[in-house]
This record gives sequence, C-alpha cells and structure tokens, in this order.
Amino acid sequence: MNFVIWLIGGTSDSANISSMLTAASIPFVVTVTTPTARALYPSTTRVIVGCMNQPKMQSFCQQHQIAAIVDASHPYAVEVSSGAIATATKLSLPYLRYERVSCHTSERTNLVTELNSFKTLLAGDYLTKQRALLTVGCKALPLFQSWQDRATLFARVLPKISSLETALDAGFTSDRLIAIRPPISMAMETALWQQWQISLVVTKASGTAGGEDIKGQVAKALKIPLIIIARPSIAYPQQTSELPEVLSFCQQVNSEQ
Repeated sequence: MNFVIWLIGGTSDSANISSMLTAASIPFVVTVTTPTARALYPSTTRVIVGCMNQPKMQSFCQQHQIAAIVDASHPYAVEVSSGAIATATKLSLPYLRYERVSCHTSERTNLVTELNSFKTLLAGDYLTKQRALLTVGCKALPLFQSWQDRATLFARVLPKISSLETALDAGFTSDRLIAIRPPISMAMETALWQQWQISLVVTKASGTAGGEDIKGQVAKALKIPLIIIARPSIAYPQQTSELPEVLSFCQQVNSEQ
C-alpha cells in the first residue's frame, strides 16, 4: 500500500513544505479550503480543495491512506487544527504542527499592545473615536459591526468578492475598504496609513509571513499605536517552527511504511 503525508495547507509556509517534500521524493497530498489557495502550489502537486469537518477528515485519511499529518494551516485556523488533532488521535496517526515563528522584541515598543482575544479588544475602550485600520481577516470583521458608530473603521481584505461582501455586511463603506493580497511592502503600508490618517492599527500575531514585522516597523516610524491579537491557544501534540524538523518527521514516517 502507498501511504502518504497529509499536508494541511493554504499558507506560504505549507508551500515551502510542499517544495521540500517534493525534493525529498516523499509522497504527500495537500488540502486547502479555497480555490485561490490552490495557486500557491505547482500544477504538478496533488492538491484537494474544500472544507472538512472532523468526520470528513477521518474519511479523507482512510480514503487516501494517510500515514501522518503535517498541519501548516494558518495560526488562527482553530477549527482546522482542532479537527486534525482529533482525527490523528482517533486514527492513531502521527501529527506535527508547523507553527510560523512569532515576531518578538525588536519591534515591541511602548506603541505595541498585545491582547489575548478580540473579545478583550471589543470589551475595552481601545477603539473609541479612533481612525482604526483593521488587518485581521474578513471573518473577524462582523465582530466590529457594533463599533461602526463609535469609531471610524477601515479594513484591508483579500481581493475576493466574498471578503468584500463580508466587510460591507459588517457596516464598512466602500471608501473605507482596500482589497489587496499580501505581502504588503513597508512603503505601501506607510502610504496607506497616512492616506487614511490612521490613528490605531489592529492586526493578528501572524508572524513575518503575515506582515506583522512590517506593521511593527511602520507603527514605530509613524508613532501610531498597534494592537496585536495573540494567537489562539491550542494544545498541539507535537509542534515545531523549524522546516528541517518537518522533513525529519516525514522521512521517519516514510521509512516506517
């Protein structure tokens, strides 16, 4: 039987892991949730598009003869990771979480505030009367709907119809939205903040791949407060931020088949 690695993808991290596994001739299959994410991988890479709950994940593993799971999903994809962990436990599969490195001390000035959740942000007085730019992903934007009359809110979203519709439904007007795909350069980030006369920026702890470091540098240069929403706390069975460790994990699994 030909067992394969299940690489949970949709991120630039997973694209790097995909290239690494291809070079090492380790069989794998990638899953992503959107057709757009498919473009991260070469046409020769086996990629399956679609959302899966935990029962579907279990069926997927059995159908595709999965030998181990490498979870390189987005740091805030809580449901995906939780489902994958439950599936690995149920089927006794080795599981490894690849977690991109967080940005740390170099840009953490007194302008930077880290909060443990959106709930903490919205329960406080952080946004009141601010011209706040939200770079938090479209899924979080409905949480800010009740704040539309207490602050001037702007949002950056991916250039997708569904993302724009979510933002508009959450009360964002078209003149307070920009649709652009990362990465965003420091020059562009700076120009946008200045163009909209931003007084506060809210982002997620998405690491360098998510532009967290660039935002920290721009906040420091423009002296604009930056609020970072911490990553969700998940008890991963096994975790690394080193690509060589991912390769070793997959080689070990491959050698045992």
